[in-house]
Amino acid sequence: MDRRRNLLWVDGSAGAVVGCLMLLASGWLSELYHLPRDLLIFMGLANLVYGSYSLSLAFRSRRPMALILLLVAANLIWALACLRWAVLYGDVASPFGLVQLLGEALFVGGLGYLEWRWRKLLLSA
Repeated sequence: MDRRRNLLWVDGSAGAVVGCLMLLASGWLSELYHLPRDLLIFMGLANLVYGSYSLSLAFRSRRPMALILLLVAANLIWALACLRWAVLYGDVASPFGLVQLLGEALFVGGLGYLEWRWRKLLLSA
């Protein structure tokens, strides 16, 4: 089996786990990151929604190209949003906060790139 087909499982699981952790620890993370708690709650909710969408695709045996392209677009938009927040909060965020924002931008941007590159392979399980 081609391991690239597991990309949707990795993507969706990462979104779900990060979303849950961010929501559960938003108060503590807000202090650690020096970022607004509302931003972290929004990020946690967005990760949960995104993770659910990606996992819903992973469970499907056949996936329309439009749904794969929507996933790619969502990843790239989220990566840009994280970069924007890193710039907006760069002067107040702690190093941990900046690592979170930049790391998430790199991770989801990388996933978007791989999903674009392997979009035809991801059409079926």
